[in-house]
Amino acid sequence: MRIIWTMTWKELLRKRVLLLTLLLTVVFLLGFWFIAGAIAGDSTSRVITGGTNNETMIQEFTLGMFILMLGFFFASFVLAFLAIFSSFSTIAGEAEQGVMQAMLPRPIPRWKWYTGRWLGYVSLGVIYALILYSLILWITDVHASIPRDRVVLVQSFLLFASVVPLLVTVSMFGSGYLSSVANGVVMTMLYGAGWLGGMVGKIIGSVGLEPGPMQTLNNITGVLSLIMPADGLQRKMQAVLFSFENINGLIPVSTSGPFGIGEIPSTAFLIYAAFYTAVLFGLGLRRFVRKDL
Repeated sequence: MRIIWTMTWKELLRKRVLLLTLLLTVVFLLGFWFIAGAIAGDSTSRVITGGTNNETMIQEFTLGMFILMLGFFFASFVLAFLAIFSSFSTIAGEAEQGVMQAMLPRPIPRWKWYTGRWLGYVSLGVIYALILYSLILWITDVHASIPRDRVVLVQSFLLFASVVPLLVTVSMFGSGYLSSVANGVVMTMLYGAGWLGGMVGKIIGSVGLEPGPMQTLNNITGVLSLIMPADGLQRKMQAVLFSFENINGLIPVSTSGPFGIGEIPSTAFLIYAAFYTAVLFGLGLRRFVRKDL
């Protein structure tokens, strides 16, 4: 399994998708630096401390909160891009190219090959998520204030990075049934549907709809979140990062709008997302073990 894991890393480092992701990351971080600077104006780096004036502290926290929301809004797309397009052709693509037929006749159990691939994709994605997460916090800290509680930062990172095993699992599951191109298209649409559900959930509270249409939209967004929980995990990450359930009502930041948090997912949703990932991993592994290559 370790050999497959290492081989996956080497392949990813050679693929153009990783290079493209790094280029997108550099462009995004440069843009985010200037945007954060423009939002913060001429302010210098600040730290939230108990010795500051309450009004100043709230203004600093609000500013940092908005910048981080903006940063993670776009960072979630970059992270999803890497997770999906690094793994969407795992089975179908290698079977079409004949790579798998050359590897599997060797004494490597199929479950080890599948698990090793999964660990390779996930581990590289999580490391990338850590780098991206740290740089967003650092850029925000230069221009505004960020939370300082280490436990909160670790918890929010784990939620931010949890999108990687989720998307890799779904992508590898789809690769066992669909061709590479079809799986890439389906994964993109599936992630987009989950994102759209989250976006609709953020803005319906501010458009003044009647109770009937409002309930219909809430039901649709709920179904989309269950089909693809990635956006819900990102919203929960932001809620944890800002300790939003504790400060709600104290900080003048709206939860609606494209860069808001929207409805905060519950702990039960996190359990569902973990169960969703585990079930699809098991089904994908079962499909691969029985698949005729």
